[in-house]
Amino acid sequence: MMATRFSARTVRWALLAGSALSLGTMTQAMARDEAAAPEAAPAPDATPDMGSIIVTGAKTTRSATAIVSSEIQKILPGVAPLKAIQTLPGVLYITADPWGNNEQNAQIFVHGFAGNQLGYTMDGLPLGDQSYGNYNGLSPQRAVISENVARVVVATGAGDLATPSNSNLGGTVETFSSDPEQAFGVRAAQTVGSYDASRTYLRIDSGDIGGGNAAYISGVRQRARAWDFNGIQKGWQANAKFVHDDSTGKLTLYFDYNDMTQPNEDATVFFKPSAGGTATAVQLFTPYTKPFFYPDFDGYRSSYLTALGNSPAAEGSNYRNYYSDAQRTDYLAYARYDAHLSDKITWSTTGYYHHNDGAGVVAGPLGQSITTAQPYLDPNYARLPTNCRFTANNNGVRPAACTALTDAQAAAAGAALVAATGGSGLITRTTEYRIDREGVISSVSVDAGPHKIEFGGWFEHNSTTQWRRWYAVPVGNPAISTPYIRPRDVLEPLFTQYQGEARINQLQLHIQDTWQVTDRLLVQGGFKTSAQWASGRYPVQPRLGSLGGTTALPEGKIDTKNWFLPALGATYDFNGHEQVYANVQKNLRQYQAYLAGGGGPWFTGSQAAFDAFADQGKPETSWTYEAGLRTNRSLGNGVTLQGQINYYHVDFSNRLLAIPTNPGGIAGSGITGGTSTLVNVGDVKTDGVDAAFTLRLGNVASFYNAVSYNLSKYRNDYTSTAQGIGAATDSCIGGYIVTGGVVPTCGKQLPGTPKWMNKTVATLNLGPVEVQAIGDYVGRRFATFTNDASVSSYFLTSLRVAARVPDNILPLQKVELALNVTNLTDKKGVSTLSIGSATNSYSAYPIPPRQWFLTLSAAY
Repeated sequence: MMATRFSARTVRWALLAGSALSLGTMTQAMARDEAAAPEAAPAPDATPDMGSIIVTGAKTTRSATAIVSSEIQKILPGVAPLKAIQTLPGVLYITADPWGNNEQNAQIFVHGFAGNQLGYTMDGLPLGDQSYGNYNGLSPQRAVISENVARVVVATGAGDLATPSNSNLGGTVETFSSDPEQAFGVRAAQTVGSYDASRTYLRIDSGDIGGGNAAYISGVRQRARAWDFNGIQKGWQANAKFVHDDSTGKLTLYFDYNDMTQPNEDATVFFKPSAGGTATAVQLFTPYTKPFFYPDFDGYRSSYLTALGNSPAAEGSNYRNYYSDAQRTDYLAYARYDAHLSDKITWSTTGYYHHNDGAGVVAGPLGQSITTAQPYLDPNYARLPTNCRFTANNNGVRPAACTALTDAQAAAAGAALVAATGGSGLITRTTEYRIDREGVISSVSVDAGPHKIEFGGWFEHNSTTQWRRWYAVPVGNPAISTPYIRPRDVLEPLFTQYQGEARINQLQLHIQDTWQVTDRLLVQGGFKTSAQWASGRYPVQPRLGSLGGTTALPEGKIDTKNWFLPALGATYDFNGHEQVYANVQKNLRQYQAYLAGGGGPWFTGSQAAFDAFADQGKPETSWTYEAGLRTNRSLGNGVTLQGQINYYHVDFSNRLLAIPTNPGGIAGSGITGGTSTLVNVGDVKTDGVDAAFTLRLGNVASFYNAVSYNLSKYRNDYTSTAQGIGAATDSCIGGYIVTGGVVPTCGKQLPGTPKWMNKTVATLNLGPVEVQAIGDYVGRRFATFTNDASVSSYFLTSLRVAARVPDNILPLQKVELALNVTNLTDKKGVSTLSIGSATNSYSAYPIPPRQWFLTLSAAY
């Protein structure tokens, strides 16, 4: 991005409270500064009394908030960018990992929209929809090292028209990496803490090496033991960035390498009252955690599994696996050139490439996967009567209705299956990923006096493959079955259940005009297009019986195009202190072309279901309306008050829900799986308010508080049809009685997202010592779409105490020792919630216990 000068008025508006957090460092992200005034504002470092100010523009018509690098690292050094935004109004981010790095149990909601309905970028590059199953991107923490993040900007209502994303129904999360410093320098930090945590960070800046050239190279190594089992979450990451900036333009080159291994947590399964459960998940529930047995291989086999690989029947869905992990390797690179064609015209073009090679691995009881394994490994399977095939967790057990086998014959068949899978009673399932994305983003900005016109586009080609493979766990060599080894590197697969290949082309165009009608009134309008051409095929199809009743997963193409998605907004500045804004925008979410799970039409279980959806289905769309008031006032004697209140309304149409079509496993509980029916569950209406303020007492103290209210309700009941596209009914059906396949969701609150949230940050600055406390209240959340089960509210607190050594005492600079304590009161309860769709169960991950981390950082 070009270096920009900001007017005093721009800086004032950057300090608004809906945007300001902790001494003004969390400030209003006013989109991009549309008109650089001749009067230069002081650089952020020159205004320590105002904190580190991030200004992304002063004339936005949308609600957006930002958090800068210094505040991100205060939350926890090395924290993931998405975890860092949990203190922003309207944002719910929860995870069973205090760093926020583990993606398997991460969950984000913004104004009622789930994580894969938002848009994500890093330096303007699309990061995909953040689904745990890799197919179109990577998480922000895998795209850039946390300490190299300059800022994160969250548009909670509707993102900018130029945002390259095909999933941003709701808002956007934009992460920006820092540019090289203009002076040579070295920065380092070492963190140690609970559960043998260790994080080492190093960055070397070249400084200005002449000709407008500067660069840096940076690396990090992290290791942290999981808090409820003996698994090490670890990884390496490297960043490099080069910038050449002169009068003709700016060239930016960036490279990221990430290699991580993350043993996962596991979730506890609960049942609805209609299935014998309770209406509310009991806190301190048993089991509160389901720790994996790894590395106690012998203990898992002898004290937990039966000889035929079945788990204890009394544990039901809450059986324990040996281990589970996510392994990801990413290469991300881009080249951007911002050409100054004239003093009025700038042309910016970015080319990028992303390669991902990954695997999700679960090693667990053979009995829990026997319905998948038997069709491949039992030579007599095709000749067995249907009622003589083994059922889940009953390997070697003759079904009661089976008369063609004796108990002895069934036991012998079960023993043969144990032998075929390595003799241990375990089996390993993998979902192996490959992504190759390349794309180009280009835009032209024209300064035409009162009009600032921008037009451009984004094109991406994505070639992605997913393999579902199964591997033996050799009884005599357990060392090759660990969370840190990819099974394919040491073993040939027992079988490949299926392989899906997708080819996806994205095209997005936009044009917008920002018109300064008067000194006080600004109007912004424009539109974008969104088109996707996606095809999917299965070179390897599942065998009959291994994936429910599926004979063949569907193949084909779906093209979805919407050439007019408009946006219109305005701001009015009353007096330099108060400003009102309003915006209305339409967005569309393209179908997920993921071929190893239930998020899109390609995993609906039959060609007929796919064809029906391709012919009659509609992608999700939303109209977002928002309006707000911002204020920034000095109350005298160094006391300032900054505040914002924002109202929003969303009409969400054609909401899609993937419902399992066979009992192939419960979310979060194990290693089995099945196909799904993709159902249109009708419309959702959302109304909500965010209000936030920051009170500053000079440079000594600040208090930030944000309260959010969100009411998101379904406007239809729905019924699942044989074709799989679903149908929303026209009116509500009262009560909780489901008859005729109708699911009574009309009038029900969206599950997973609370009505009430409150965020608090209090900071006390005592010279070289700074103390910061954070409070995060999350209200009750429903766990089912019919609202007949819920999880209780919680209030989490964290604390940071930091001491900085004055720069003139040591030869080093910015020497600081900081202590962070997460979950200060050691609160127990539910963090991430896996919604139970229309089934009888849901699953929940536990809140991590209290943990401490000590960080020593310095610069030279």
